[in-house]
Amino acid sequence: MKTLRWLPLLPQDLESVNKIALQVHPGLPERPEVFKEKILLFPEGCRKLMSGTKIVGCGISHPWTLNSIPPLDSFLKQLPSKPDCIYAHDIAILPEARGKGASAQYMEYIKNLALEMGISHLAGVSVYGTYILWKRFGFKIVENADLNKKLASYGPSAKYIICDIK
Repeated sequence: MKTLRWLPLLPQDLESVNKIALQVHPGLPERPEVFKEKILLFPEGCRKLMSGTKIVGCGISHPWTLNSIPPLDSFLKQLPSKPDCIYAHDIAILPEARGKGASAQYMEYIKNLALEMGISHLAGVSVYGTYILWKRFGFKIVENADLNKKLASYGPSAKYIICDIK
């Protein structure tokens, strides 16, 4: 496999992003327009993983507020005026590109992005029992009844997770 590198994700990459998302998250479909909105609202947090000229993964994140989970496949409309976290909406990497440190590179990128913005937390939702991966990056599961209701659209194994990056 060629060297993997993260580059800015562009609206014209949506067809590839959609194919990757459907392959990696078949039970959690989202419309391409939802991904496009996130790219347009916060291009700095949206990256594509390249192997040569092929997109083999994507990372989509944006400023958000802690303990608030955007429903799956929904439009944000706008970003919060005073965000206190970067929300890692999706990190999807094709099987052929896994195990090469790409997730760690993307997480380091968004941690630095958050710190540059004066934000000291990352947040997200772990699906399909992937918490063990997120734990490696310093995430902890947050449990509360209100959050559990909001997690329903992400499937039965979904867990809300937060990482303190101060």
